[in-house]
Amino acid sequence: MSLPEPIQGLILDMDGVLWRDSQPMLDMPAFFAGVDELGIKVVFATNNGTRSVEMYLEKLAGFGVQAQPWQIVTSALATAAYLSQRFPQGGPVYVVAEAGVQQALQAKGFEIIDDRHSEAAAKACIAVVAGMDRAFNYEKMARAALLIRAGVPFIGTNIDVTFPSPRGLVPGAGALLALLEAATSVSPIVIGKPEPYLYEFALERLGTPPAATLAVGDRLETDILGGQRTGCPTLLVLTGVTTAEQAAAWQPPPDLILPNLADLLPYLAQMRVKQGPDTGKPQERAR
Repeated sequence: MSLPEPIQGLILDMDGVLWRDSQPMLDMPAFFAGVDELGIKVVFATNNGTRSVEMYLEKLAGFGVQAQPWQIVTSALATAAYLSQRFPQGGPVYVVAEAGVQQALQAKGFEIIDDRHSEAAAKACIAVVAGMDRAFNYEKMARAALLIRAGVPFIGTNIDVTFPSPRGLVPGAGALLALLEAATSVSPIVIGKPEPYLYEFALERLGTPPAATLAVGDRLETDILGGQRTGCPTLLVLTGVTTAEQAAAWQPPPDLILPNLADLLPYLAQMRVKQGPDTGKPQERAR
């Protein structure tokens, strides 16, 4: 297995790649110093829409990595961007999701409606947006299902069935979407991985072509499949949920499989040596 040349940008998943809860998977300051030295741009892209951009910047800083807001791409931000394109006039949106999704939608001018609002307010909604919601209850399910059955567009942030926690793998956004789909017989429009939309959003931030942008993740069915659908070369790391046996059975296989993200640096450095010195000035990126 090998990578195409040259790699100009990295789209990095976070949970299972950079850290697991509060445990770092590698020496992140050293890794990003090496990536910066090679002039490679970085975006951090995750299906986890529960956290805000500021929260991710804070978490990265806690691991010694100083990133910029433009480098954070979440399913919440991509969902808000999608809705803004579809409904440029804005409007009320029924939301079954946590603060990260709500803040991203509000930043785009949408009004957040949930089970605390009246039935009349819910009926005026132009879309239902569902994602990870650890306060999910029957009333939220019922209102969302009624709206979806009435023909309101059903948007899902991501299909991750599980979510890593200190207790182990707990139900994720995909489990909630599956419940609503079962209750309505309507499939959601999914924005996050493995659909290409989140990757296309990340590529816009990077300004790099898909063929020169490495998509990195620990999940075959989301990170790797999403990168492949977008035309990016892919790297699977074995620090998350996927085993080596599962990776060997995946078709088409990732372009590269490594035990840890730290093992990527020698590949990138070798490719840069073959390519020759970089004459361009890299943009500001994580260090």
